[in-house]
Amino acid sequence: MIERRLELARRLLNPESSVLIVAIDENEVHRLSLLLDDIFPSSKVQMVTALINPAGASIIDQFARVDEHLLFVHIGSARPQRTVAETTPLPSKGASRAIVWESVQRSGGNSRRQDTKAKFFPIYIDEKRRRIVGCGDHLPAGKSRLAAPDPPNGCVQQWPIKTDGSEACWQLSAPTFLKYLEEGRIRLGRRKAGGGWGVSFLTKGHMRAIDDGELVVKGRDASGALIVESSRERVRTRVGKTMWINGCYSATEHGSTLLRRFIPRRKFPFPKSLYAVEDALRFYVGHKPNALIVDFFAGSGTTAHAVMRLNKQDNGLRKCILVTNNEVSVDEQARLRALGLRPGDPEWEALGICEYLTKPRISAAVTGKTPDGSPIEGDYKFIDEFPMAEGFEENVEFFTMTYHPPRPVAHNRAFEAIAPLLWLRAGSQGRRIQNVRDDFDVADAYAVLFDLDASREFLIAVGEAKSVRMAFIVTDDDRGFQMVCGELPPGIEAVRLYESYLTNFTLNAGRE
Repeated sequence: MIERRLELARRLLNPESSVLIVAIDENEVHRLSLLLDDIFPSSKVQMVTALINPAGASIIDQFARVDEHLLFVHIGSARPQRTVAETTPLPSKGASRAIVWESVQRSGGNSRRQDTKAKFFPIYIDEKRRRIVGCGDHLPAGKSRLAAPDPPNGCVQQWPIKTDGSEACWQLSAPTFLKYLEEGRIRLGRRKAGGGWGVSFLTKGHMRAIDDGELVVKGRDASGALIVESSRERVRTRVGKTMWINGCYSATEHGSTLLRRFIPRRKFPFPKSLYAVEDALRFYVGHKPNALIVDFFAGSGTTAHAVMRLNKQDNGLRKCILVTNNEVSVDEQARLRALGLRPGDPEWEALGICEYLTKPRISAAVTGKTPDGSPIEGDYKFIDEFPMAEGFEENVEFFTMTYHPPRPVAHNRAFEAIAPLLWLRAGSQGRRIQNVRDDFDVADAYAVLFDLDASREFLIAVGEAKSVRMAFIVTDDDRGFQMVCGELPPGIEAVRLYESYLTNFTLNAGRE
C-alpha cells in the first residue's frame, strides 16, 4: 500500500526542490526507511522523533509509547530552513532569551586532536585584564605542547584539553580565530573548575541572524567582544533539532482535544497535533508563500488546517490538496451491515471519514463555527494566538473523484466532469469554467476554446483579460492547435484537449 503511494509521490514531487514527510511509529519505521532509500536513492532522508504523548499510550506487555517518528526526504536542493519554530520547550512568558554563544572547543565526534589537521593551537589569555589577546600557530601532529613557543608576557596559554586530560581540538583554525577575535566574535567566559577559561564565539548562524535583524549588536564590552541582544521587533529563527519535545506537539491536547472543539461528539483515532504539522511544514514552506502541499492521507484534515495558519501568519497564498477515501471504521461497518446497509447508501456514506470528519473539520476551521453553527470556543496557541472563532480567509473546494468510460463520451457532453481538473491545473484561482455555454470562455486565470472557428474572438478576449496564464484548446486538428498557440500572448501556456475530453484523463491501467 505504501510503496504504490511513494512511487506516485516520486512522480509528483518537484525534482529540483521538494520534500516528502512521512509520520510513522516504531513498528514500521525501519521498513519504511529501507523503502524510502530504495525509491529515493539520491535523496537525503533524515528522521525526527517527536514527543506526542508525554503520559504514554499503554501497550500490553510493552513500554508505553510516548513518541512517533517523522521521516523527511529531501529532494533536489530542499533543506530545512531556519524558522521561528521552537522544537524544544518555550521559556516562560517574560523570561529573557539570552544569546547562547558557541563553545570554541569541539566536543562529541571528531573532537580529538588527531581528528583535525589545523585546529590544535594555544589561545593567549591576559588573566589580569580578563581578555584574549591572540593565539599561537597550529602545532603539527606528534609535536609536544612543551615545544610550543612561550605566550606573550603576562599571558597564559590555553590548549583544547578534555576533562579526562586528553588532547582535543578547537572548532576554528588559528587564522579564523584571529579574524573572529578582531571582529569581536570571540568572548572570554568564566574560569572553569579545572583552572581553564570558557572561550566561545559567534557562529555563522548568529551572524545571519544579525544581518536579518533578529539579533542586534549593542556595541562591545571591555574585552572587545560584541554585545548582542535579541531584537524586540523580530523573533529570532533557529535551526530545527532531531528531537521535538515542545508541549505544542502533544497529540492529545492539540490533536484529539482540539478536534473536539471544531466537530464536537465526533471521534477520530490518533489525530496529529495541529502545531506539529504546522512546524513540520514551516521548515520547508515557511519561506515559500506560494507553495503547494499535497496530503494523500488526509485523515481529519490537519494538514489543510496547518496551511491555513501558515497563510494567515505571513499573508501567504499556499495551496493545499487533500486526498482521502470515505471509508467507515471497522466497528461502524459491522453496525451498518447489521442494519442492512452497504457502501453507496446515503446512511453509510454519511459516516465515512471524508463526510463525517474531513469536510466538517475544514469547514469549521474556515468559518470559525461548528457544524451546528456555534462559534468555536478557545484560542489558537503558540506562534500565532487568536480566537478560533475568527476562522480564516481561505477558499475551499470539495470534489468527488469518479471514473467515466471515455469512449462513449462525445464532444460537449463531458466537459463538466473535467472542469474542476482544468481549474486545478490553472492554479485553483478565480472563477471556474464549469460548462460549455459558448464557443469559448475566459475566466480569471485560464481560458477554454471549444470551437476553432471562434479562435480570432478568443485570442482577442484572452489578450484583453491580462490575468490569463493558461489556455485549453479543444481540437483534434494538429495544425489548428499550432495556429492558435502561435497567436497567444507571451507567457500563456497552451494545453491541448481532444474533442473526446476524457481521453486526456484516461488511466493506463494495463501497464505494470
